[in-house]
Amino acid sequence: MRRVGYVIVALVGILALGASFSQQRAKLSDNKIVLAVLNDQSGVYADLSGKNSVEAVKMAVEDFEAKYGKNALGGPIEVISADHQNKPDLANAKAQEFYDRQGADVILDVPTSSAALAVAGVAKQKKRLYINITAATTELTGGQCNKYTFHYAYDTYMLANGTGVAVTNGGGKTWYIVYPNYAFGQDMEKSFRRAIERNGGKVLQSDPTPFPNDDFSSFLLKAASSKPQVLGAMQAGQDLVNLVKQYNEFGLKKQGIQLAIGLLFDTDIHALGPDAYAGVVYTTAWYWNLDAKSRAWADRFFQRTKTRPTFAHAGNYSAAWQYLEAVRRAGTDDADAVAKALEGYRFSDFFARNAYIRPEDHRVLHDAYLARVKPASQVKEPWDYSEILSTIPAVKAFRPLTESPCKHDW
Repeated sequence: MRRVGYVIVALVGILALGASFSQQRAKLSDNKIVLAVLNDQSGVYADLSGKNSVEAVKMAVEDFEAKYGKNALGGPIEVISADHQNKPDLANAKAQEFYDRQGADVILDVPTSSAALAVAGVAKQKKRLYINITAATTELTGGQCNKYTFHYAYDTYMLANGTGVAVTNGGGKTWYIVYPNYAFGQDMEKSFRRAIERNGGKVLQSDPTPFPNDDFSSFLLKAASSKPQVLGAMQAGQDLVNLVKQYNEFGLKKQGIQLAIGLLFDTDIHALGPDAYAGVVYTTAWYWNLDAKSRAWADRFFQRTKTRPTFAHAGNYSAAWQYLEAVRRAGTDDADAVAKALEGYRFSDFFARNAYIRPEDHRVLHDAYLARVKPASQVKEPWDYSEILSTIPAVKAFRPLTESPCKHDW
């Protein structure tokens, strides 16, 4: 009789496992999951993000299906993409097309802060999810935060809190700042000015520059005549490459004007070579050669794309993966339910270490890194451009909730 009891218990256990497995298959609104990558695929940010971010998202989908099986969420997972050309109006139109006509469940990436804010507005209006990876503006989790927008990799506060503080405390007390004159640059100027002044430094002057731009000569001449200790360059991508090239041609380093860069990607260093940036201290969300875990993913990415990944590429993979895991936990692709599954979630993957998705403003907190560009003489292999100086713990890397203007009225 006891033996019969054991058999019954075992059968109940097997049935329970079967039921549990079936519960993991999500209830999908249109029998599929669609991840939409919207970014710059032809302009100044194409190298740091662009088509390789689409590849990173495809890698995440393939790895997810390898782990859980094809159609594990109840249907196929598709990846679609579009080029917003860094134009907010085009980003707005593409986002509406993604949600309304192509069935996008989530929009990913979206560099260019003005375009990123446009998409956040569409996500709020359509009540569909949007995880931004490559834009920097703190407005996404500040005055323009909303229930359906999450900010994943970094922001201007994180960059200034790392680089602005380190350079000022390292003796760079007087700054001349040049910034691209749109949402990203304006927010960078504000965040860096705050970090510099809080640490006893002074901004002698700050000037907006056109975006995009390939001629910074008038601003560099002004910097030379102002004689600051630090030239703070807030440009990114090809604009930054142009500025650094001209900084070296104008001999500002020889004049004792240190270069501080607000946002630097490995592709920017690769474009000019490490000697053009040697000694520059910067803050990054991730580095491909951070440790064995990062390098293993970077090696797989290299096999696929023949280039080393930037933190934008790694962040897109991580965000896509965490979205799919959230759908799995929620048991549905319903945007409200998935947002709920993301809020308050703690995780640590090869990209985001000690990560926490803050429910109050949807800022993803994770470790950040203070890094320095090595001279070419210290580079041991291709793309080995930086050394990590220190880790900024997740709890200290980003804007504290007490300083966030997000009203969290959802």
